Amino acid sequence: MENINNVTEFILLGLSQNKTNKSLCFLIFLFCYIAIWMGNLLIIISISCSQLTGQPMYFFLNYLAFSDLCYTSTVTPKLLTDLLKERNRISYASCMAQLFAMHVFVGGEIFILTIMAYDRYVAICKPLHYTVIMSRRRCHVLVFACCTGAFLHSFAQSLLTINLPFCGPNEIDHYFCDVYPLLKLACTDTYSVGILAVANSGMIGLVNFVVLMLSYFLILYTVRVHPAKSRSKALSTCSSHITVVVLFFVPILYIYIRPAATSPEDKVFALFYTIFAPMFNPLIYTLRNTEMKNAMRKVWCHNPLFTGRQME
Repeated sequence: MENINNVTEFILLGLSQNKTNKSLCFLIFLFCYIAIWMGNLLIIISISCSQLTGQPMYFFLNYLAFSDLCYTSTVTPKLLTDLLKERNRISYASCMAQLFAMHVFVGGEIFILTIMAYDRYVAICKPLHYTVIMSRRRCHVLVFACCTGAFLHSFAQSLLTINLPFCGPNEIDHYFCDVYPLLKLACTDTYSVGILAVANSGMIGLVNFVVLMLSYFLILYTVRVHPAKSRSKALSTCSSHITVVVLFFVPILYIYIRPAATSPEDKVFALFYTIFAPMFNPLIYTLRNTEMKNAMRKVWCHNPLFTGRQME
């Protein structure tokens, strides 16, 4: 089939067409975006400037915070500017670039969260072999594997979309470019493409979620025979990660695990993993983490660089 594409730009319908709602959403999401940058930069700097960077758990947390900043920045700035305009346009090339970047960083986030669950499993279930299994070299290899997997996932999604012909309506019922809303606009039968898109995104999300749940099932099974104090410490370490996983994975699975179709609720669910999850992640990982709070205190309260005191 010849790829006939008469569309040079798309119109994003966004979250609402009501001016009052758009103004309110702008203020809320601007606050969220500032909080995302402040919170995740706080984590990155605190870990990088402390001894925590040598621990695998915080090594991966650093990458998680960086991933949060990257994928929310592919969507949120455009969303904020569109909330101030009457008509929200995005060029075809920019739309494809946004789709690719979004799936790269979200895919990386999925893989990083899975590796963090594996790290907790090794730390709790195989403590004597932890330093050998989670060596620095192994950590770098796992992060490289995450980046490679995310790139391949995004490349496949982009390849499926960029070959579609667009010759009719160009209004995307979303606030960013994604595969399913674009499939709806294609002027050809997209059933087979939709199946491939679900197999790619949906299965990656589902398989990683199953691996995550299996890791925590094994952790719970292992700690059941531990003393109450040790069990409480192990569960406290994992609770933050489980909260992040639920907040991030549930909306993704809702959107991508079902047949390729769109609904008005998708935009609301997408807000959870594009804006709310990266905003709450720093709070979740710091409020109940004593090591993280101590590191932040040392970096920000006792470091002359930040306090302004000169070294004696």
